[in-house]
Amino acid sequence: MGRVIAGILGASLALWPMASGADAPQSSDRPVARTATPPVSDMAAWLTAFRPRALAAGISDDTYDRALANVSYQPDIVRLDRNQSEFTKTIWEYLDTAVSAARVRNGQAALARYGQQLDRIEARYGVPKEIIVAIWGLESSYGAVRGNTPTIQSIATLAFDGRRADLWEGELLAVLQIVEAREAAPATLRGSWAGAMGHTQFLPTSYLAHAQDWDDNGRRDIWGDDPLDALASTGAYLAHFGWTTGQPWGVEVRLPDGFDYRLTGELVTKTAEAWAALGVRPVGGGSLPPGDGVSIRVPGGHTGAAFATYPNFRVLESYNTADAYVIGVGHLADRLAGGPPIQGGWPEGDRALTFAERVEMQRLLAAKGFDPKKFDGLVGPLTLEAIQQYQQATGQIPDGYANPALLRGLR
Repeated sequence: MGRVIAGILGASLALWPMASGADAPQSSDRPVARTATPPVSDMAAWLTAFRPRALAAGISDDTYDRALANVSYQPDIVRLDRNQSEFTKTIWEYLDTAVSAARVRNGQAALARYGQQLDRIEARYGVPKEIIVAIWGLESSYGAVRGNTPTIQSIATLAFDGRRADLWEGELLAVLQIVEAREAAPATLRGSWAGAMGHTQFLPTSYLAHAQDWDDNGRRDIWGDDPLDALASTGAYLAHFGWTTGQPWGVEVRLPDGFDYRLTGELVTKTAEAWAALGVRPVGGGSLPPGDGVSIRVPGGHTGAAFATYPNFRVLESYNTADAYVIGVGHLADRLAGGPPIQGGWPEGDRALTFAERVEMQRLLAAKGFDPKKFDGLVGPLTLEAIQQYQQATGQIPDGYANPALLRGLR
């Protein structure tokens, strides 16, 4: 499966909380093979040992030598990889930046500038142009900051580090295949510290699987100043992962008095009609768009905004699994299309739990008989369900919201 990095480029936004699955670097419980800065000769020996695997994958000796000639171990890359799970924001802080007035204004200007081509991209792939432009806006500020770290150097360092060897060795082979096919020269391959490239921050495996030559010039150029190949590639990526044309990513909703918050979270799905029968209504009035597989999410708890999310929400998770990122993309797209700001409030007196606090929360939940199955600091569906069970057992509203008050109660 292709992988896309989101929210880790310097211009991108720290995720709330940093959480990702197969499609972005994340923390791991695997033992770290190297903790001290190794001598350059160690990496040189590793690259020599890796050569036969690259040659077996179709990489020529000349390409291997050209691409890796000046590569050396970069401890700052490893440090960033180790520490990324510590970056946290509340969802409202994240959205304040992700969907700022400037980002909406610049996105509307981008839609106007590339409107005809974006209409064609939308017609080809079935993905709304506003969704594609919103991803572009969050990933590189509409191309203004695409990253300037040498991609091969970053990926080779992470592969050598060995914490997630399967991921990064696969990405190293993929970037060498890009060079072998002469789709890009090593010097032009630049992006985020974690190997994501171009306007919409594709990893090399995503490039090979989904990049498009939209302008028919013989190159799938996601790096240059013209963004159209990258924007079409993003449309192709989302179409591949199952975007449903004509269906929203989600809708902000009002929940009725007495709503059973045990029904919130991605593990509970119903038809839009079934939610409507329970009293769920769009905040703007009218009816919920029809559809199956709809969930109710309350990322700020029962006092915050609520969303009915559709299967396209999960398609956007293939780009990045953090709920805040997906809501940021979806809401920015809505604003670019002329929609209003989020109407619901947020518990703005709260702060986000740190990574260490989230791990402590998971351990305390397990100790009290509400096992989240993992102690990884990522508040995924199993942890949310464990929180809901604890809240229900202690007479609280079971909204799954992880905040400092919940942690104090567990302590």
